[in-house]
Amino acid sequence: MSNREFTSNKPNEKWVTDVTELKYGSNKKTYLSAISDLNDGSIISYILGYSNNNKLIFETLDKVTNLLSGEHPLLHNDRGFQYTSYGFKRKIEQAKMTQSMSGVGRCIDHGPMESFWVILKSEKYYLHTYGTFESLSKAINEYIHFCNHDRYQKRLNGPGPIEFRAKTV
Repeated sequence: MSNREFTSNKPNEKWVTDVTELKYGSNKKTYLSAISDLNDGSIISYILGYSNNNKLIFETLDKVTNLLSGEHPLLHNDRGFQYTSYGFKRKIEQAKMTQSMSGVGRCIDHGPMESFWVILKSEKYYLHTYGTFESLSKAINEYIHFCNHDRYQKRLNGPGPIEFRAKTV
């Protein structure tokens, strides 16, 4: 993604991905991996897992690339070990996608995903205490559903991302 160009004119043209850490119970950790479509800001794939590893990232990607029908999105990510792995690069090549990575120390290059994490954490995660993985997972599922279906999007002239997406496909 050259020149930090985070706009897209159609679904499945440009995606952005990242992982964030969340805690629950007595200091247990879980990791949320997600992919967002830059056309409408929808979260098109996400997985909450116990480890920040290749399997988590691969499953997040597989979940959405299996739904592509001829599109070959550009996927922008940071330089996390999972995204620079041979296995991830092979998956990108198999899907005929283009990978775009930030320069070292330039996490702003995947800013839209970082922005989503800030909003999710401030509007949902930090407002509650989650005693179990299941309660945290339920809250994340509900929040992402809200963001995709019900959250007003000024840049989309009103509809939620999924409604906007349905009109543009």
